[in-house]
Amino acid sequence: MASANTSWSEENFSCPICLDVFSSPVSTPCGHNFCRICIHKFWDEQVQCKCPICNQIFDTRPDPQVNIFVSEMADQYRTAVRVKEQPCVEPGEVACDVCTGTQMKAVKSCLMCFMSYCQTHLEPHQRVTVLKKHRLVEPMDRLEDRMCKKHDRLLELFCQTEQECVCQYCTETDHKSHPVVPLKEEYEVKTALLGKIEAGVQQMIQERKRRIKEMKVTVEFSKKDADGVIAHGGQVFTGLMRRVGKCRDDFNQTVKERLKTTEKQAEDLIKELEQEIEDLTNRSSEVKPLSHTKDHLHFLQAFRSLKDPPPPRDWTTVEVRPPSYVGTLRRSLDQLEETLNMEMKKLRDAELKRVQQYEVDVTLDPDTAHLELILSEDGKQVHYGGLLMTLMMKELPDNPKRFTMFKFAVLTRQSFSSGRFYFEVQVKDKTAWWLGVARESINRRGWVRWIPEMGYWTLHYNKDGLVFSDNPAVRLPLRAELQKVGVFVDYDEGLVSFYDVEARVHIYSATGCTFTEPLYPFLSPCDHNKGRNCAPLIISPVNQTD
Repeated sequence: MASANTSWSEENFSCPICLDVFSSPVSTPCGHNFCRICIHKFWDEQVQCKCPICNQIFDTRPDPQVNIFVSEMADQYRTAVRVKEQPCVEPGEVACDVCTGTQMKAVKSCLMCFMSYCQTHLEPHQRVTVLKKHRLVEPMDRLEDRMCKKHDRLLELFCQTEQECVCQYCTETDHKSHPVVPLKEEYEVKTALLGKIEAGVQQMIQERKRRIKEMKVTVEFSKKDADGVIAHGGQVFTGLMRRVGKCRDDFNQTVKERLKTTEKQAEDLIKELEQEIEDLTNRSSEVKPLSHTKDHLHFLQAFRSLKDPPPPRDWTTVEVRPPSYVGTLRRSLDQLEETLNMEMKKLRDAELKRVQQYEVDVTLDPDTAHLELILSEDGKQVHYGGLLMTLMMKELPDNPKRFTMFKFAVLTRQSFSSGRFYFEVQVKDKTAWWLGVARESINRRGWVRWIPEMGYWTLHYNKDGLVFSDNPAVRLPLRAELQKVGVFVDYDEGLVSFYDVEARVHIYSATGCTFTEPLYPFLSPCDHNKGRNCAPLIISPVNQTD
């Protein structure tokens, strides 16, 4: 035993026989001290009782008494050594179940006593014969949980059938036919599995961190994009307001100029009338005195000298017409409309280019195509082949994904369950077609309306015009014959939009849609209409330079 930090050494408290610190020290008649057990064992092995140190022989076997002073000093020394030299329990270590006050670190656990002991309190198990038979193991906490409740034995095996820890007796009774392995072996298996789980968890954590980073980047990009859109919109609206202001000013100026012309005309006529009034007044002043004379000679001589009045103007046909403003406002608004149309054309072109950025490469799925349809080898074209085609392909196995009866339709191989996507289909030279998207669970057999309620969001064209198929149908204006149709879907926003690609015009948008399953691009070339509708529908690559 290592020396304690005290002025007394271990030799002062050691039994000369066992060389350990006294345990129940007693004194012989000659004054020497020994452990009670040590001195009695020594005498049991001797013919004569004598002192192991001085060899004094005792005629009769002494009955040594406890040396109280030495016993107390040995206990104090033992306590001092335990406190100073034996490590205290640290977090995660097993504490001694016997220590009071400051608990020491356990060095062994007893599976018979269900207790853990530090070096000092383990001493009886190393000395007492009965205790030496106890099974000591490395320190364990919660020993009662490590014992089989049924057999009171250590749980040292693992039943792979019941996935529980068992004792040796369990394998001979309840788990007799079950495969069992040592705990260490199953521990290594489960540890390896746990490692995989932990690796999977860490991978999921990293994936989620990556997603967070992507989302933050998306938000940052969206902010910049929104700032750009707002700035562009501000420029457009500012330009439009400036144009509206100019149209208003030009309109006001036109009205004022017409009013001014009318006012000038009236002013000139009024001056002329006033001049004639003045002339007539002067004439009256000349004539009025002559009319009162009674002198015939004077009257005739004076009347002869009167000047002929100027010929009077016929004012019955002269009038001041109020200015006409008919068409003035309309023409101003026509100019404004022309400006707005130019801006709308720019915006429509920008909008189409914006959705074209979400172009996806899709190909038609022959497993979904009606038997009377013919697909190109590259899966980009489809046209109606007729009943002969059905007879030629009647050997094909029945496929639940295939459209039947009068549903001359086909889906693409690719589906979309989130985000945005866009594709274009050439419809040139066709007299009838359907185009759009459909959800995965649509009814492909029998007759059903191709409307959103049934899982179809489609644009339909025939001799009656252009229609978005809904309940009721939405009839749409057709400015010119369509050449190519673009389809844009924002899955998360619930939006399906159609565009006239050649005219760069938005045709129609279905908003507020609810998508809960994969969406597939949907095409139907319809039948050939007696040879008038033989052209194929063609999935075309996007050309943003159009």
